[in-house]
Amino acid sequence: MKSLTEYLKFNIKTRRASVNITQQIENLVKKSKIKEGLCLVNAMHITASVFINDDETGLHKDYEKWLEGLAPHSPTNQYEHNKTGEDNADAHLKRQVMGREVVVAITNGKLDFGPWEQIFYGEFDGRRTKRVLVKIIGE
Repeated sequence: MKSLTEYLKFNIKTRRASVNITQQIENLVKKSKIKEGLCLVNAMHITASVFINDDETGLHKDYEKWLEGLAPHSPTNQYEHNKTGEDNADAHLKRQVMGREVVVAITNGKLDFGPWEQIFYGEFDGRRTKRVLVKIIGE
């Protein structure tokens, strides 16, 4: 069995954003030379996410609105976590909803997606460098 491990770095200048990372992941699958296997893409921070969905602007605006409704950023004093001096409790909750990682099958050397599927890095407490682990295993 072969494997490839890489880390992507992100420093999003805003508090929240969704970044399509599909092309970067596809490039790593190609680099790995693995034809049949699995690709794990994992956010390495507890205020960031990796998820799969459609790359459609309206949908991403809907996510933003929906997540803010579930866990609004302000007032920041509504959260126990923020009483420790933090202001990012909402980011932890948003990450929990959107998930930590995705696993995509590799078939014939390519990510085996359903229609419209793309991989996204979701940032909920930006303005600092964060990492995403990409682990590809197979033959």
